[in-house]
Amino acid sequence: MKRGLGAAMIRLFVFQGSMNHERLQGLGMAVAIEPLLRDLNGGRAGKAYRSAMGRAAGFFNTHPYLAGLAVGSIAKAEHEGVPPQQIERLRTALKGPLGSLGDRIVWAGVLPAAAAIGLIVLTLAHPLVAAATFLFLFNAVHVALRVWGLLAGWRFGIRVAEALRHPVLQAGLRLSGPVAAVAIGFAIPVVAEWLTVDFDGVAKWGTAGVAAATVITMRWLVPTLGAARLGILVLAMTLVLGWLW
Repeated sequence: MKRGLGAAMIRLFVFQGSMNHERLQGLGMAVAIEPLLRDLNGGRAGKAYRSAMGRAAGFFNTHPYLAGLAVGSIAKAEHEGVPPQQIERLRTALKGPLGSLGDRIVWAGVLPAAAAIGLIVLTLAHPLVAAATFLFLFNAVHVALRVWGLLAGWRFGIRVAEALRHPVLQAGLRLSGPVAAVAIGFAIPVVAEWLTVDFDGVAKWGTAGVAAATVITMRWLVPTLGAARLGILVLAMTLVLGWLW
């Protein structure tokens, strides 16, 4: 196994720790890739190392959980002596696809699915068990993505597009959304029943009516107010109504 992969993996967990408006994740890329570049010709005092680090610290932005693919493939390209212009094209080509894949698999799939499963467990067990379930499910997937991405990037190098066609990654892309939808579909009635277990019939129907009205009005209010403002407004109204009740 390539020397430095372990250190690069650890550094990937702070990939976004140095984000800034000028380079976004560029400094994080340089920090993560540095252990993989130490044995370039001339070592850390050599021109190859300094040039590679300079390129690594340039502008970069993608999904943090799949950034390992970029780190591994670019490091391998530097070791293989790929021309700088081609490495820059590789960096540019990876940003969009990795960002899109990560958003679809993680933010639109794994995160809501894990949260929904955690809420279902909350209705059946202690809150700490529910929290542990959510943390285990979400972190197991995102850590696996980080490890696989770095190893696959180093393996394929400039041919990293082959890694993006990996059957497991493609299966995750196809299934993450439907799995999240099914989990949320189960969680909504289960959690609603759990929250309203002490309500009488009128209160339950009133709660259902408010929920339905909120979903319907969100279609028109979200584009106008934005999701954050609407959330704050609903929270404020809930607090007022709860105090009046």
